[in-house]
Amino acid sequence: MSLQMSPQKLENNGSQKLFPLKAPATRRRNQRSHQAILNAAAELLEEKGYGGVCIEAIANRAGVGKQTIYRWWSSKAEVMMEAYSAQAARNFPTPDTGSVKQDLCEILQQMFTVLTTTTAGAAFTGLIAEAQMDPNLAEAFREQFIANRRKATRTILEQGMARGELRPDLNLELVIDGIYGPIWYRLLLKHAPLDDVFAEELVNLLIIGIQM
Repeated sequence: MSLQMSPQKLENNGSQKLFPLKAPATRRRNQRSHQAILNAAAELLEEKGYGGVCIEAIANRAGVGKQTIYRWWSSKAEVMMEAYSAQAARNFPTPDTGSVKQDLCEILQQMFTVLTTTTAGAAFTGLIAEAQMDPNLAEAFREQFIANRRKATRTILEQGMARGELRPDLNLELVIDGIYGPIWYRLLLKHAPLDDVFAEELVNLLIIGIQM
């Protein structure tokens, strides 16, 4: 019995060995490109602010074509929002000091530092403005950034309830609205500062209504 294989069989056999290797390589390239775009967007955000960044600039910095960006995002606002959300997640660790009052002060002070000492504040207001005209962006904005902040704050409040510092019947969603409403108001209207004093005063005012 001959062991020699026909050229067609050899070709088919070689193809079967090569095809499984292509998908992982493609995924790795896609992952690298995706991360390069987010890194470029975050860098440009810090350098130029939201209004000074365009898709072309992001593509050039990331070393990709514009069509690669539009494969994953439909607009500059969506790219910048995802880049901002990833950056914010690194900059805003959830405090756990053992005191709900101190934890709330710290999480707000962390946020104020980023919003007032970097270009993130301008980017954030730009994203809020874009979200008013784009329902899809508004939904993504809520899911990728707002939900993250609310989750961290909810964790702090739940820990305070578990320790007996706060009332057990709290409407947590309402309390969180009461925390962040004044912050967005000051950020958008800029009539008063976002600083450590405001963080402490806001938390002190809130604590009166939610303590045991």
